[in-house]
Amino acid sequence: MVVIIDNYDSFTHNLARYFEELNCQVCVFKNDELSVDDIARFSPTHLVISPGPCTPARSGISIKAIDEYKGKIPILGVCLGHQAIGELFGARLINAPIIRHGKTSKIEVLSQTGLFKAIPEQFSVTRYHSLILEEISLAKTELKITAVCTQHGQKEVMAIEHAQYPIYGVQFHPESLLSEYGHEILQNFIEQ
Repeated sequence: MVVIIDNYDSFTHNLARYFEELNCQVCVFKNDELSVDDIARFSPTHLVISPGPCTPARSGISIKAIDEYKGKIPILGVCLGHQAIGELFGARLINAPIIRHGKTSKIEVLSQTGLFKAIPEQFSVTRYHSLILEEISLAKTELKITAVCTQHGQKEVMAIEHAQYPIYGVQFHPESLLSEYGHEILQNFIEQ
């Protein structure tokens, strides 16, 4: 069962649909609908923290759920979820140099493992964000950068994974129609 915490974002339903297309059972609930303890009754095999219009501090139980389930089941954070993972493990959230809403960018994969197994080293993704994880602050955490985007001389973190646990974050939206390899990335997550 893939449990998705919905941070009040319309893309959450696209994520759920993609997982259903990959033959997964999916349960979606709002970030303030249940407690972290309530998640256990769904017997989750995977936890997904959805995008959302707020910051990780205002994402309901999202950070607590990541903390509770780290090392127990695979966790994926998308956009806001990615930022929540970063903040939980000590990274700093900063304003992006350029706001990206509905913009496509070419990203570079630095590690073709985990989410990016059998994915090309460069591909296009869709981005909807004004905040990013600060690259330098990630060096002091257990998170490693697995993909970046460099545009106009600015390098931005596009994906992370935990050094020890099956925890992954993507700043971009794999569930967007304009993102390449979205199903493959989510399939790689399911196989963790």
